[in-house]
Amino acid sequence: MRNSTSVPEFQFIQLSEVPDLQPVLFGLFFSMYILALFGNLIIILTVSSDSHLHTPMYFFLFNLSIVDIGFISTTVPRLIVDIQTHFQVISFVGCLTQMSFFIIFASMDDILLAVMAYDRFVAICHPLYYQVIMNPSRCGVLLLGSFLLSLAELLMYYAAILNFSNCEEFIEISNFFCDPSEVLKLAHFDPVTNTIFRFSIATLFGLLPMSGIIFSYFKIVFSIIRSSSSSGKHRTFSTCGSHLSIVCLFYGTGVGVYFSSFLSHSPLNNAVASVMYTVVTPMLNPFLYSLRNKDIKNSLRKILNRAL
Repeated sequence: MRNSTSVPEFQFIQLSEVPDLQPVLFGLFFSMYILALFGNLIIILTVSSDSHLHTPMYFFLFNLSIVDIGFISTTVPRLIVDIQTHFQVISFVGCLTQMSFFIIFASMDDILLAVMAYDRFVAICHPLYYQVIMNPSRCGVLLLGSFLLSLAELLMYYAAILNFSNCEEFIEISNFFCDPSEVLKLAHFDPVTNTIFRFSIATLFGLLPMSGIIFSYFKIVFSIIRSSSSSGKHRTFSTCGSHLSIVCLFYGTGVGVYFSSFLSHSPLNNAVASVMYTVVTPMLNPFLYSLRNKDIKNSLRKILNRAL
């Protein structure tokens, strides 16, 4: 994965070349990063400290928060340093490292959302068998499976860019981080092969998990319609509302980034779209869950009361 004569370095684009905006961008991304860390750490602390939340649903939420911390930490700290130092250059090894962590965390985020939808499907449509189906060992297997599938996606990218060769000393990446799709463009694929590979990745690790979520919620809605209890319907909607909000935010921004890379020829527009996907989504996830989830709010009150 290196040139026979030299190892290139990658140069990111600037989100803004206006000098007066640099302190604003630094403060904005630094605040968003701290807010994301705070929100996800609150979820982790709440779930781990309250025994009533030691259920499969909150087990996956706990791990989703860990993944979100890793996801946003892959890109934002480097972006903050680049804004402060005005140095948007990263080594070849550093770029591959950042790309690797990005793929793993983004893919795990995607798959965990599908697993959480399956968990809600079993809990609502098969409540009598829920404890049997979603036992601790199966939850562990599902978590391990999400990691192994993420690793498989990473290996597919590595296999695709093994023939990377470029004689330029500096290679510009049309984003503020080592976006896998941008690195793939630099691997000297022909356009048809590049499109087929990206479509295959989007189908295996995007469309299939999304189809699982849609199928799960189709069954859930059908079960709710057949239910005659209005209180049961309200509780079901409140339970699924937080997860649905995160799913819509994650896939909405992800699909926007995916299509903008095809439709838009402006690197800056692609970078701005990526901010929504890589920064805003992991920042808002914990607050969507804590504000819409009654169990989380009750546990937070208990923790605050004990602390005071």
